[in-house]
Amino acid sequence: MIPGFTDHQTGALAYSIGGEGPPLLLLHGFPQTRAMWAQIAPVLAQTHTVICPDLPGYGASAKPQDLAAYSFRAMAREICALMDRLGHAAFDLVGHDRGARVAHRLTLDAPDRVTTLTLMDIIPTHTLLSDLRWQVAKSYYHWFFLAQPEPFPDTMIAAAPDRYFQSCLLGWGGAQLSDLDADQLAHYRTAWRDPDTIRGMCNDYRATLALDMADDAADATALIPCPVLVLFGASGAMAEHYDVPATWAPKCRHMQAQAIPGGHFFPDTNPTATCAALQPFLNVRAR
Repeated sequence: MIPGFTDHQTGALAYSIGGEGPPLLLLHGFPQTRAMWAQIAPVLAQTHTVICPDLPGYGASAKPQDLAAYSFRAMAREICALMDRLGHAAFDLVGHDRGARVAHRLTLDAPDRVTTLTLMDIIPTHTLLSDLRWQVAKSYYHWFFLAQPEPFPDTMIAAAPDRYFQSCLLGWGGAQLSDLDADQLAHYRTAWRDPDTIRGMCNDYRATLALDMADDAADATALIPCPVLVLFGASGAMAEHYDVPATWAPKCRHMQAQAIPGGHFFPDTNPTATCAALQPFLNVRAR
């Protein structure tokens, strides 16, 4: 995969690109970077042109000051601008965690851009927040901790970023550090030790409560027109508390779903099974 940068309204967007064939965009989640696709992207690049950006506020991408730049809608616009720069009017779209929420918003706002959509281990934002269960709040407390006004969570996390963010990686499904690729983990650590990245990731969650919830409430009954693949960790927090496919079925015209062995971070801990689930869906659509 070849690294690159594009300059946008809110600053540089870092990405990696490789392969040949139909364009395929992969969006990472929290607290990761585009390095999460290091073992998956080369496999998918056998049949697709694969583009993996760092979301705004994450990794090597710019960390805007304006909170509005971190809404799912604003990040989706930045991602579309990247694909415009690369010459791709339409593309397959895969997102995990926060990247899946950006992908959902992008598909609603620009349905003509997305050929297929794959959502990894999330339920709809509006569903989660409008009917929040205490069991879910206990597992996903970070949504509300990170959303507190600056600099409260930022300062606390900066005191021990590895300890905090690794607690996130090891939660939501019971992974061990040894389950994660050492090089990918090193990339994550380098990113989250940067105070600007900590602020950017907190702003991602601040924007959800301040901006995204209203956007999603307005589109609560909107249907995703393209084919959708919902993947979820079989032993993750979402599968424990929800029937994940059932939360998406009313929002999709065409949907299929599959559980992947592992917790929330199954793309990191089980890239082989992740690729095995993605390839038939993507390759059928590519023919």
